[in-house]
Amino acid sequence: MQITELVSELVLQLGIILFAVRIFGQLAKKLKIPSVLGELLAGVLIGPYALGGIALPLFPHGIFPLALTEQHTLAVSLELYAFATVASIVLLFSSGLETNLSLFLRYSIAGSIIGISGALLSFTLGTFCGVFLFNASFFDFRCLFLGVIACTTSVGISARTLSERKKMDSPEGVTMLTAAVFDDVLWIILLAVVLGIVSVMSGNSAGSLSPQAILLLAGKVFGIWLGVTSLFLVCSKPLAAFLKIFKNSVDFSILALGLSLILAGLLEKQGLALIIGAYIAGLSLSKTDIAAVIQERIRPLYTFFVPIFFAVMGMMVNVREILSPPVLIFGVTYTLVAIFGKIIGAGGSALLLGFNRIGAIRIGTGMIPRGEGALITCGIGLAAGALDNQLFSAIVFMIFLTIVASPPLLGITLKIPRQGTRKPVKNDDSVHEAWEFESGDIADLVMSNLLKELRSEGFFVQSMNVDEGLSQVRKDDIAIFITKENRSISIATSRNDMPLVRNEIYEVIINLSHVIEKLKESVNPEEMKEELLDYKARTTKDILALLDPECFAIELLGATKEEIITELVDILAVADILLDRDMVLADVLEREQTMSTGMNNGIALPHAKTDGIAYTAVAVGIKKEGAYFESMDGKPSRLFILVVSPKKSIGSMHVQFLAAVGAILRDEAVLEAVINSATPHDAVELMRKHRK
Repeated sequence: MQITELVSELVLQLGIILFAVRIFGQLAKKLKIPSVLGELLAGVLIGPYALGGIALPLFPHGIFPLALTEQHTLAVSLELYAFATVASIVLLFSSGLETNLSLFLRYSIAGSIIGISGALLSFTLGTFCGVFLFNASFFDFRCLFLGVIACTTSVGISARTLSERKKMDSPEGVTMLTAAVFDDVLWIILLAVVLGIVSVMSGNSAGSLSPQAILLLAGKVFGIWLGVTSLFLVCSKPLAAFLKIFKNSVDFSILALGLSLILAGLLEKQGLALIIGAYIAGLSLSKTDIAAVIQERIRPLYTFFVPIFFAVMGMMVNVREILSPPVLIFGVTYTLVAIFGKIIGAGGSALLLGFNRIGAIRIGTGMIPRGEGALITCGIGLAAGALDNQLFSAIVFMIFLTIVASPPLLGITLKIPRQGTRKPVKNDDSVHEAWEFESGDIADLVMSNLLKELRSEGFFVQSMNVDEGLSQVRKDDIAIFITKENRSISIATSRNDMPLVRNEIYEVIINLSHVIEKLKESVNPEEMKEELLDYKARTTKDILALLDPECFAIELLGATKEEIITELVDILAVADILLDRDMVLADVLEREQTMSTGMNNGIALPHAKTDGIAYTAVAVGIKKEGAYFESMDGKPSRLFILVVSPKKSIGSMHVQFLAAVGAILRDEAVLEAVINSATPHDAVELMRKHRK
């Protein structure tokens, strides 16, 4: 297949995926289920095992043909999988940026024990699932992949349930969210170790390694991970300072993402996954003053790429294989192992840390859902040959079930009217308040300024997810949970701390009001309104109304480019249109020096934006014998149309005018008739008559 065919096929596929994930994502939200499920199901539906494999005109093998071969273990094309891999890098870089290292280190006792216990028990049970399935050793890399997938947690799903139940600030909610941070870090470490083992074993012609050799290798890989992570954390401020050299926030945010791509590629060369480098890059920048700015600037990229990743993962699921008895039995078994690993591991350790039985069950249940981490590991395992398509489908089945099962299970435990700790705690007197604004934009503005203000006062802010609108704020024994949804901002905290929160909200609103008042003072809304109405009236009526016979010269006297431009500017000056004739002339000549405006077929369109004019104006001149104007075709120019507009003009009237005139003069007969017109009035009427 030629490169143009590959590219056209990829472009078409991406367009279809974008529509599918948006439609199914919105549908999922309306059904009150996580959007990731909708995006995953969209991929399953349009994938090669379903609608994507149906033969259509121009697509004999379907729009998403099955790409499986003996050499190629993926159901989708390499190009599409590569795109999904880039999406996973964006996802993990964003996750690293969201990881609040200060919060991680300061509030780490209960969270660390619960997070590590749940992850390690799930890893162990998941690995033993592989031992029984493959009849292999515990250190078989296929078994280890199952263990890594089982240890992941997608706490954003549980956070949404906690928020809806007004339990974000409960002891269980606080502990669960902190434990999830440790869970993510431990997943990255385990994945790095397992990939290091896979890399060495795949190149080991002598066969499998001994358990002792594997443990030594695991220690070496962990050392590499720890060394690289520590180095980047130590160098985080110099890195941020380097990025800020580029000043523009869009530029340094894109370069920060570029840094994650470079580090991802380098670590992949060392046998570690691309996503590990991306996560380290995000983690190192998370403690800098530009972290929040980078998060905001890359949000459009996140919104574009990440749903594509989930869809591509769904496209590799063979529903028929899931329904086959062996795969279904393993999928259900693996799901139960994944669920009980978290409930027993995380919940059991919670019992030892001051929680009662109901509190421990809540924490364990909240840690159940798997999501992006598990899907990323699945994709890596499939590409590495550690997982086959049947196993991949069974694992996605587990991910789907845990995402679906966790919210109702957690909701049931939260309905039980009992506290989750053995002793009363401060947050048991928690209260909730909500502020509703006139629009979602205002709510976004208040939310971002509130978080910025809290950070400046020494609070640790942890975002649950780029698009979830949930944030955890901590300082000493103060815990605040903020939810932004549509036009409202909801806050949950203890009764004693709510006055502080109210004061912060009011301060933010007052400061924003002052800023808006200053903005009003700096501009005249009535003048802007009049200018906008004038612009709309002129463009709506007829863009060619800019052609004025009074500003039209049938026979120009100038012989050179500069003389002709000067003559056209003087036509506008005589008509008393210009504010500053010399400024307009200088700006037009300066624009002409950057690139000649001599077009083809004897037409020249000199133009410029300038402060020397109040509104867009046009001057036209004809020189029948022609003049050298550095035209594109090298021929003399005969028709000269000068367009000047104010630098601060609303809209793009000059662009519309040039497009309209260009469409008219494309007809050579009309062009010749205009050039040979007897009077300016005849020429203008001729152009208006033939407007497209």
